[in-house]
Order: sequence, then C-alpha cells, then structure tokens
Amino acid sequence: MYGVFALVGILLWSSISKTFFLPSLWTLEMAQFTMVAYYILGGPYSIQMGSNVRMDLLYGGWRKHTRLWVDCITVFCLIFYLGVMLYGGWDSTSYSLMYGERSPTAWRPYLWPIKVIMCFGIFMMIMQCTSELFKDILRLRGEEV
Repeated sequence: MYGVFALVGILLWSSISKTFFLPSLWTLEMAQFTMVAYYILGGPYSIQMGSNVRMDLLYGGWRKHTRLWVDCITVFCLIFYLGVMLYGGWDSTSYSLMYGERSPTAWRPYLWPIKVIMCFGIFMMIMQCTSELFKDILRLRGEEV
C-alpha cells in the first residue's frame, strides 16, 4: 500500500523538476522500478486476502465441488508457470550480479536490485499459491479450512 505513495512522490518530483528545474534522469526508471516492486510484492498478499479477480462468467454458476476442482487445476498451472518464471528470473539475476548489468538508458542504474525483488516476489507467490492449493485439496476432501 505504501508503494503507491513512493510512486506518487517520484512522479510528483518528476513533474516539479521538469517544470521548474532541469529534468531528472532517474525519475522515469525509478517510477517503473517502484511500480514493478509494488505489483510483484502485492500479488502474494492479494491472493492471501482473497482479493484477486476471477472471471465469473461461468465460474459463479458452477457447483461448489466443480469450482474447487477448477481452482485446484488453475492454481497448479499457476504454480508451474511461476516456477518457470522463477527459474528464468534466477538465471537472469545471477547474470546481472555476475556481470554488473546496467540499464541502457542515460541514468544507467544497476538492474540486479529489481531482479532480486522480482525473484523474491515470485517465490512468495509460489508459496502463497501452494498454500491455496493445499486449502483447496482439503476443501475437496470435505474438511474445513
């Protein structure tokens, strides 16, 4: 939630510096990095709170048992997808750390900090999705969670 305030502060400074001073080189990329961190780290929290969005066109009309099966299948697919993302992200992060990869812009920030945040967020998302999968399996078995 506080990431939005950081993003607004960065964009406010960008507007002020472009209007009254020389434009800052770092504001656009820093706003992008802040938004990525906000989005990636907010995903696991969103799933934990149950505030993720579902396509309710067909889902709402199904029986509870059918919904639980569909939830199990989709969460399993999501875990697989996130695992592939984490594998690629880890490889990219290690490359970035090893060679000191920088952004090709005028500001040229190091890219490893945002890549580490992305890997951490994807890992946390996998953990939260695994928890949801176990909860769905328990609900399919008729146990209360």
